[in-house]
Amino acid sequence: MPGKLVVVGGGAGGPSAAAKAKRVDPELEVTILEGGEHVSFTT
Repeated sequence: MPGKLVVVGGGAGGPSAAAKAKRVDPELEVTILEGGEHVSFTT
């Protein structure tokens, strides 16, 4: 049964943490919550 992760914040840290979590566990269900217009992403 895959786990779930909710990341609050779409600044540089949130999506980066979400990407790292998916690399560690590809079956993890990841949701990013961001209140603004733009979500940042880096690898």
